Amino acid sequence: MKIAFVVPNMFETRAFDAIEPLVFSILAARTPDDIDIVFWDERKEDVPLDGNVSLLAITVETHTARRAYQIAREYRALGVPVVMGGHHPTFLPDEALQYCDAVVIGDAEGAWEELIKDFRAGALKSKYSQPDIMQLAGLKLDRSILKGKGYAPASVVQYGRGCKFNCEFCSIRAFYGKGLRQRPVADVVAEIEALDNRHVFFVDDNIFVDRAKAKELLRALVPLNMTWSCQVSIDIAQDPELVDLLEKSGCNGALVGFESLNPINLQQMKKGWGVKRQDYETSIKILQDAGVMIYGSFVFGYDADTPDSFEETVEFAIRNKFFLGNFAGLVPTPGARLYDRLREENRLLHDKWWLDPNFRYGDATFIPRGMTPDQLTEGCHWARTQFTTYGSIFHRLWDRRTNLKSLHRAGFFLAANYVFRRELRGKHGQSLGSEMPLVPAGANA
Repeated sequence: MKIAFVVPNMFETRAFDAIEPLVFSILAARTPDDIDIVFWDERKEDVPLDGNVSLLAITVETHTARRAYQIAREYRALGVPVVMGGHHPTFLPDEALQYCDAVVIGDAEGAWEELIKDFRAGALKSKYSQPDIMQLAGLKLDRSILKGKGYAPASVVQYGRGCKFNCEFCSIRAFYGKGLRQRPVADVVAEIEALDNRHVFFVDDNIFVDRAKAKELLRALVPLNMTWSCQVSIDIAQDPELVDLLEKSGCNGALVGFESLNPINLQQMKKGWGVKRQDYETSIKILQDAGVMIYGSFVFGYDADTPDSFEETVEFAIRNKFFLGNFAGLVPTPGARLYDRLREENRLLHDKWWLDPNFRYGDATFIPRGMTPDQLTEGCHWARTQFTTYGSIFHRLWDRRTNLKSLHRAGFFLAANYVFRRELRGKHGQSLGSEMPLVPAGANA
C-alpha cells in the first residue's frame, strides 16, 4: 500500500520562497510503518498523474483549492481515492466533497489514524474529525520526506496552536477554537537540537499568545546558540523582559501584522489593542533596538481606507526600514467573520472567488467603501512594486541595528529582498490553478 501526500501550488509556476509544509511531517510520523509514503510539493516539482498510489492526501488552503480540486479530479479518474484536509475543507467540507472522497476537519492527528484504518477495511467515511482537543505533548515528526525539495533556508517548528485574539479577517480562532495549546518546552528544545539547520522559523500564528510560557521557551533557547524568526503581534514590544529575551535567545526576524495605520480600521477589524498603550513607531524602535528585523504586513480595503492609504503605508514601511513588507488587498476567506459580513452586506464580487476562472491573484474580491475595486487592486500592486524598487531596498538595508548588523545579515537581507521582489511581481495577475477544467464529481465535463 502506498499513500501520496500532495501540496498543491497556487499557480503553474514554481515558488522559490516556499517553506517546509509541517503537516505532512506530522502525518508521516503517524502513518503505519508498513505503508509506503511518497511526497510531492507542486510548488517545487510536478505532481505525477500516473495513478501509481493507493490513496492521495492533499492539504488545501483557500488560494490552492482550485488546483487541489483539479489534481483530485485527475487521480479519481484513475481510480485513486482522494482525501483532503486543511483550513479550506474544514470550513467548506461539502464543497470539497464534490471533488474528493473524504475530508478531515480540523486537526488531523487521531482522525488520520482512523481514516487509514477505515480505508484498509474498505469502509472509508466521507468526514473525519478529532472529537477531543489534541494535546501537543509528545508530538512526533518525520522530516525525511522534506529532504531535497529546496525549501527556504529555515527549519519550520511549531510551538503551539491557537490565538487569544479574534481579528475579523482571520480564521485561526474558527479553526483551532478559543483554547491555546503549547508543546512542552523540553520537546521543542529536543526537536531543535536534532535539526541540521541552526535557523528556525516558528510557524505559530502568534508564538507569544501566552507570555509566561513564551518566556520559558525563550530562556531555554538562549544556550542553543541559534537564530530564529517568528510571527508576532506588535504588543510584545510593551513587555521589556520579553524583548530582552528575544535578543538574548537569537531572534533576528519577526513578521508583524500591523494591518493598518488607521485607528478606525483597527477598531473595525478588532485589532485596536495593538496601539492602545503604545504607538506603532515606539514599538518598532523597541524591537529594532533589540536587533529584530521586521517584516511588516498590511491589508487594504477596510472602510476608512482611501486611495491615499497606499502611499502613506508604503512611506511608513520604507521610513522604518522594514526587512520585508506585504501589502495585500483584504481577502474574505471562509471561516472568517469578515467573509460572512461582506456576504450579508452583498459586497462580494464573486460567489466563490477561489473557484472563479476569471479571478486573478491580486484582484479585489469585494466592493470597498472608500474606493472602487479597481483602485484597490491597482493600489495594492503599486504598493508592492514601490516597496520593492532597488532604491527602496538599499534605503531599507541601511540600519545597523538590524538589516546591516553584520555582513551575514546584510547578505541575507539582499538575497531575501531579491527573491521577494521576483515572487511578488511574478504572482500578480496569475490565475489560480491550471487551465484544466474544474468539474465536480457527477457533472458533465
